[in-house]
Amino acid sequence: MLPRTSFPSGRLLQGGVAVAASVALTAGSAWACPPEPEKTQTRQAAATAGEGTGGHAGHYRRAAPASTKSEAVKGVRRVGGVSDAKGAISLMFMDYGRGPHKRTIMYATGEFGLKAYDVSADPRVPKLVGQLNMPGMWETEDTDFDPKRKIIYLSRDPRAFGGNTATGESGIYVVDASKPESLRQITYVTVPAGHTTTCVDDCRYLWTGGPAKASWMPADWGGRPVWVTDVRNPARPKVHKDPIDTGRNDGKTDYTHDIQVDSEGVAWASGRGGVRGYYTTGRHYDPVKRKWRKATAVDPVPYAGGGLDEATTNSTFMHNSYRAVGRTRDQAADPRRWGDGKLLYVTEETFNDGCANDGLLVIASLKGSYGGEGWRSTPERKFRLNTVATWGVAGKEGSDPESTDCSAHYFDVRDGVIAQSFYSQGTRFLDVTDPTNPRQVAYYRPADAASWQPYWHGKYVYVADNTRGVDVLEPTFR
Repeated sequence: MLPRTSFPSGRLLQGGVAVAASVALTAGSAWACPPEPEKTQTRQAAATAGEGTGGHAGHYRRAAPASTKSEAVKGVRRVGGVSDAKGAISLMFMDYGRGPHKRTIMYATGEFGLKAYDVSADPRVPKLVGQLNMPGMWETEDTDFDPKRKIIYLSRDPRAFGGNTATGESGIYVVDASKPESLRQITYVTVPAGHTTTCVDDCRYLWTGGPAKASWMPADWGGRPVWVTDVRNPARPKVHKDPIDTGRNDGKTDYTHDIQVDSEGVAWASGRGGVRGYYTTGRHYDPVKRKWRKATAVDPVPYAGGGLDEATTNSTFMHNSYRAVGRTRDQAADPRRWGDGKLLYVTEETFNDGCANDGLLVIASLKGSYGGEGWRSTPERKFRLNTVATWGVAGKEGSDPESTDCSAHYFDVRDGVIAQSFYSQGTRFLDVTDPTNPRQVAYYRPADAASWQPYWHGKYVYVADNTRGVDVLEPTFR
């Protein structure tokens, strides 16, 4: 995926739960040991709500403490980080100014809200310069932002602030980040979905999906699809009433977890039932409606994708994806051999019995999916993408054999290497230049790891770790 980084190129809080949100510069951990976002819900209850086996339990629980004090490091070294970002879930890098006055701010989001760190002087030692306090916030995963207008979009899951998936409120906080030292909430808008929010169409619109369905949603839904919000005027967001990416699970509307937009502008929606890509701008042939038409954010045109072969995965829940294409065509497998944008790199997130049965990295071919097959799939006539390879952490060098927290999670790609989080099994570095044989080249697994999302930035990899805060790693394997 493309790193969350800049490219050259108020109202008070609303909602059913009052939240104390303020901008402040603090010295120390504002939310060092937060409670679970929903204190009374057990793993079993979460599973019955559609978040368990084959679903998304890992995002709901904090990883269990390491059963041993073991740790393992190879091919990288920790050169810095920040511990006052404990509860971190997502990171972003935004550039300000030019020339000698240019500076880069790393934003961390998590159960504390939003924190701004200046990494200009020394990227190894992020300096806290501002924050927006929102204790109890959930879940801010893979937070997206508009680098031109300097706006951050924080996704509020219905389980935030003590809520639950059945009745809790979900929505989007629109934050002005034009001055990192003075972060300011512009507005808040309720949205029927709220687990993740992604910019599409140059951040003029947002796509928001997940989690498990609310009590008022149709009984035959397996989870929340995507709702579209028009943020061309960020002070007055407009939520489109009709959801999209419906029928994703062999015709059944189900949980759309997250969206990644590739360098050609195709929005890839991952969730239960696989990964499907959409055009959101331009005129394209619609293989489902069998006609040429204009694509928009609220009426996208299907492109390719579909379900993943169950014989090669441990669930049907696909968490996020990446396609190397266009200006990023050289970032993964060799396009001269494997084609420009012909492969899809996918995280399967699931927590089954036994580490070996947890979620995998899946590499799949898009061949045969360009005719709308993923939209016409049914339980009786299933369409599945061809799996090229998978990689799981169980039994691999550097792994803790006592850990039961082994699912794959978010990843970032650079120069043929995927940096991928595996929760308490740490951050793994995989050479995928030969997609049929992903090969581990490095790993970083501290004893208390809860690695959620790594980011390549400059010469370093920054890891959002839910128990440790942010680790700054320097690869040494090259």
